[in-house]
Amino acid sequence: MGVLLTLSTSAAVILLVIPGDLCVDIIGGHEVAPHSRPYMAILKSHKSFCGGALIKPGWVLTAAHCELKGGTVTLGAHSVRKSEKEKQVIGIAKEIRYPCYCPSKKEHDIMLLQLKKRATINKAVNVIPLPTSGGDVKPGTTCRVAGWGRTMNNRKTLSDTLREVNVTVIKRKTCNDKNHYRDDPTIKSNMICAGSERGGKDSCQGDSGGPLICKNVLRGITAFGKPKCGTPDGPGVYTLITDEYLQWIRKIIGGDL
Repeated sequence: MGVLLTLSTSAAVILLVIPGDLCVDIIGGHEVAPHSRPYMAILKSHKSFCGGALIKPGWVLTAAHCELKGGTVTLGAHSVRKSEKEKQVIGIAKEIRYPCYCPSKKEHDIMLLQLKKRATINKAVNVIPLPTSGGDVKPGTTCRVAGWGRTMNNRKTLSDTLREVNVTVIKRKTCNDKNHYRDDPTIKSNMICAGSERGGKDSCQGDSGGPLICKNVLRGITAFGKPKCGTPDGPGVYTLITDEYLQWIRKIIGGDL
């Protein structure tokens, strides 16, 4: 089975989604302690393998480009393959994409998943709170991103554990210049560009939808990058959780705790 691609008009950008049988891990990161990120979710369908974050017992936040109809959410996982007593596998009742999602511009790449039943909250499964406000994240801020995506560009084997890497927020002007994305697509104010000046630290195919956490606050969602991950000219791009998105999320989930 090949990698599931959604390409920009110049084919310069690849959305970070791959089928489950090709899932590998974060570039340049490290394995986290088992079950130490209790909000992390594995999202699988016959079309996609993505990450996500549990924000309420009945709701997961992820990227809109993940195609998860008929899929499942696995909570409490450290290993993708192993049977773990902490795991909770729950069906997806509804995919709710942000109404202005624009695949061609990679904009508004945010989606809510309503679960068929509420997760049982415990030590291995817990929610990550939404930020209280959606202000910008300053360039130079160190953030962390976790997932089960690729660890190496030339490696397509399945990695079995959750990994995490620190990335640094980069100015949008820099990300849009001729040495980076060349405004194709344009990195806008509702996106965060983050990586490493020298490369080697990045999210990658299979990490889509996972949370970007800055100063211990959920600030973004893994969205896209260049086909080759971890290069200095192609930092990862994340959907910034703005006030606009927060208002939409709260309207959808309402009092469903």
